[in-house]
Amino acid sequence: MLRDLQRIVEAVNQAPDFELALRTMVRQIKAALDTDSCTVYVADHDQQMFVMAATDGLEIRSETPIKIAFGEGVISLAARREEPLNFADASSHPAFIHIPEVIESQYKAMLAAPVIHRRRVLGVVVVQQHEARAFTSDEEAFVVTLAAQLAAVIAHAEAKGLLHQFKQSPWLETFKGHPAAPGVAIGEAYVVTPLARLSEVTPKRTDMPEHEVRRFRSAVARTRQELNELSERMKHQVAEESLAIFEVYHAMLDSASLGQEVEQTINEGWRAQTALKKVVEQLVEQFENLDDDYIRERASDVRDLGQRILSHLQDRSRRHLETPAKCILVADDVTATMLAELPHSDIIAMVGVRGSGNSHAAIMARSMGIPAVLGLADLDISELGGQTLIVDGYNGDVFVNPPLQVEHEYQLLADEELALRQKVMQGRHLPAETTDGVRVQLQLNVGLNTERDWLSELNVHGVGLYRTEIPFMMQERLPTEHEQVALYGQVLEQFRGAPVVMRTLDVGGDKPLPYLPMSEENPFLGWRGIRMTLDHPDIFLVQIRAMLRASVGRNNLRILLPMITSADEVDEAVRMIHQAYHEVAEELECSVDEQLYQPQIGVMIEVPAMIYQLHLVADKVDFFSVGTNDLTQYMLAVDRNNSRVADLYDTYHPAVLHALQQIALRCQELNKPLSVCGEFAGEPGGAILLLAMGYRNLSMNSYNIDRIRWIIRHIAAADLPELLRQVLAARSPQQVRQRVILALENAGLGGFVRAGA
Repeated sequence: MLRDLQRIVEAVNQAPDFELALRTMVRQIKAALDTDSCTVYVADHDQQMFVMAATDGLEIRSETPIKIAFGEGVISLAARREEPLNFADASSHPAFIHIPEVIESQYKAMLAAPVIHRRRVLGVVVVQQHEARAFTSDEEAFVVTLAAQLAAVIAHAEAKGLLHQFKQSPWLETFKGHPAAPGVAIGEAYVVTPLARLSEVTPKRTDMPEHEVRRFRSAVARTRQELNELSERMKHQVAEESLAIFEVYHAMLDSASLGQEVEQTINEGWRAQTALKKVVEQLVEQFENLDDDYIRERASDVRDLGQRILSHLQDRSRRHLETPAKCILVADDVTATMLAELPHSDIIAMVGVRGSGNSHAAIMARSMGIPAVLGLADLDISELGGQTLIVDGYNGDVFVNPPLQVEHEYQLLADEELALRQKVMQGRHLPAETTDGVRVQLQLNVGLNTERDWLSELNVHGVGLYRTEIPFMMQERLPTEHEQVALYGQVLEQFRGAPVVMRTLDVGGDKPLPYLPMSEENPFLGWRGIRMTLDHPDIFLVQIRAMLRASVGRNNLRILLPMITSADEVDEAVRMIHQAYHEVAEELECSVDEQLYQPQIGVMIEVPAMIYQLHLVADKVDFFSVGTNDLTQYMLAVDRNNSRVADLYDTYHPAVLHALQQIALRCQELNKPLSVCGEFAGEPGGAILLLAMGYRNLSMNSYNIDRIRWIIRHIAAADLPELLRQVLAARSPQQVRQRVILALENAGLGGFVRAGA
């Protein structure tokens, strides 16, 4: 029977379309069990009906779809009980109903197995036989196993909108992705494809490596010039910090991990195109295997840059793209450079098959103020060109050719949202202060180069989290102390007079450096963060020395230690920071606390164990900072990059909220400054809950600053304790969200969590 099972699964997976897959399954199940009938019903949750999708054995008298209402018949009973039902004579069961359009009176035995995907019933598989007998346990297990396999098939079809062929009700084709930039937009789809694709390069060798190296260097030079032109073009169209994206591209062009590796591969006897393909695809794979959402999205940048170099190697001239007015950019992988090539005034939204809210394209979309939905894995863009789309950047929904009524409703919401956005921008220069006078400090999370002074424009209180990993990950060797000094000095100077919290190197385990290979069965619980750097004092001390040297003459450096789990780790890290401080002071002959200041030291609270050791380290450090992303992951034991359990990752989980509340209360008792630098601080609901708990320093990505400031300025801190009491008493994240959304709606702030004002 195992061989039959494997054969059926393989046949279903190879079927060219969904309907044929279902017909294949019912035919082969019937044959494998040597039974008389097999039928698959799919659930139409909108109409509260089960619809017959495929059958082999039943005689149908009607040409219209066969439907069974939820709650009726053995089909509904199996779905409601979420377990297989095995009847020797189904017609004698009280739940059995006769369907006039179906001739099944000759069947006695019935086995009905629900098809369940992520706790949701998607359908029911039914096998029937003339003979009155119970199906064996092996037969039952066989059908249940196939139902589990079918669940993924139906879920995939539902996501692609393929179930409408079984329904006779008005249907709206909807695709679900990741909300990457808030807002709603309606417009014509404009599909863009790369000028050249690395995946289409056929590996070829060469006996003239010098010639191929010259070709590669010429292509890199032309790519560099192209990036300069795109950056200049975007200078007055996006926020200043978004232009740092192009600096990251230049840094990749300069990095040894790209240029030198390609030339080395060419010298091994490969043509330039082949060498570029090999090196870029290897880098892409390294980035895609990382846990950190922000850094993992750099895979898209590497791929985009590689394909731009490839287009010059292939001497393909840049296209003059004629975009429709007010169109929606659609691509397999939307990139920042793709956005820069198109007329800013014509692009009102973007949709991508790949990507997330951490991609550079998403960052630029937020800076441009256009909604974006990414990660639409089931979207086939080949036939979307010219079709009308609605993009809902709040819920991650994309509607294709919607009915006029739906389009009209979304247009009203878009108009309301535009008016709200204009109001929010007008409040940028105002302090983040509640209506009853509670002041909140807003800071930035940054990870890009910061060569431009946009601090005064954003009206923030410095940097709450500066990620130092990126220069380490973009090279084939450790960056020198001198290289790090230049990078850190840039940031400290741009934010002179305001604190800059620099997190020490947070790599290892899930984020390995390419030149320090490591392999672990469970990297999320492995050798990462402070664990790795304490084991490598040579790396740690050089980085700390670089930070200190960069801070000479400035008193705004703060050092943050990641992945701390014990007081011993803090003791050792503080000892080495003091050692580096005295070394630098002696080498530079600096006056202590006049030219070279003792930096404040903080601990990142992201491992649950740290919550119960705050009192042990409070006298060793100056501040604490909560990393809500990893804290949530470790509190809930969920790998948020695992699609099977990603739905369980939720910072609104009551347990996570209780932990955040406990941290706030404990830090108040210890009289230690506390901030939050995780994504939760940049969410409207997260910000008001943190404010209710007593947090007064929130650090977030730049695109959230104005929204959170507006929300803070339109609520009263005195009203929040009751909301906090309600959410801490909630039983589920869903209940928490309901209460938070209601609070925002009551405060007139619902437009920040849904479409409209």
